[in-house]
Amino acid sequence: MNPSSNLPARVKIVEVGPRDGLQNEQQTIPAAVKIELVNRLTQAGFKNIEAASFVSPKWVPQMATSAEVMAGITRKPGVVYSVLTPNLQGFKAALAARADEVVIFGSASEAFSQKNINCSIAESIERFRDVAQSAKQHGLRLRGSISCAFGCPYQGEVSADAVADVVRRMRELGCDEIDIADTIGVATPLKVHAIMQRAAQEFPLAQLSGHFHDTYGQGIANIYASLEVGVAIFHSSVAGLGGCPYAKGATGNVATEDVLFLLQGLGIDTGIDLDAVVDAGQFISQHLGRKAASRAGNALAAKRAG
Repeated sequence: MNPSSNLPARVKIVEVGPRDGLQNEQQTIPAAVKIELVNRLTQAGFKNIEAASFVSPKWVPQMATSAEVMAGITRKPGVVYSVLTPNLQGFKAALAARADEVVIFGSASEAFSQKNINCSIAESIERFRDVAQSAKQHGLRLRGSISCAFGCPYQGEVSADAVADVVRRMRELGCDEIDIADTIGVATPLKVHAIMQRAAQEFPLAQLSGHFHDTYGQGIANIYASLEVGVAIFHSSVAGLGGCPYAKGATGNVATEDVLFLLQGLGIDTGIDLDAVVDAGQFISQHLGRKAASRAGNALAAKRAG
């Protein structure tokens, strides 16, 4: 029996490298390099690219060039360019930058919410009501991202009910898609099954996405576990860009090249050119002056160099 016969036939990959991947980099990356990266990813066939973040440069200096990046990219019809918007000021900047989708975020962990933004989960989600309403008024897609859905650096375990509660709140705000994110990379397949199935009781499975970090090397296994539940949207980062600020020295997002290699092997269609993604990964890694964190990407690049 073919195990992939029960898995989704097609998967959407949301490429988060230009935003989530680069935001923790210490060295200043010129807007031109970010623009080149987004353009390469567009050409590779991604239908959704998280390109920028309109947060205060005081908090995330790397994203200070977001307006310049959004103005400089070569857009392709049918591609959704997403930006992170923490407040109404960020939303207005996103609107001026012609973003297709705005992303709001909350934590499934009460301890994480209190430590990071000094308010409860309920209060943090309520703060996004204006952004959500404005997005709907202007016809923009609205995506909600739930951090620490599988574990928290402060409180440890996070219950499936806690995740479901935030999913419900984001659904009520009118989110078109909701990400279930493993911020510190502690999830394993059994937990992924449980959390995804519980989230799907509150929101359509077809609009839920998995956002996994590879801190403990479980990213690919957790994506396979999500596929078994029926999740067909995943976030990943070219070259495995992105550190994890809560786990010293840990890798961040699962690498796009690794995810594509898995899906290709399962016969699952993504519409993305893996070779072009490998090129994009090598391009940005060379600029950063280090080897890509993608095993498949590095292996394919080495094989090509032969």
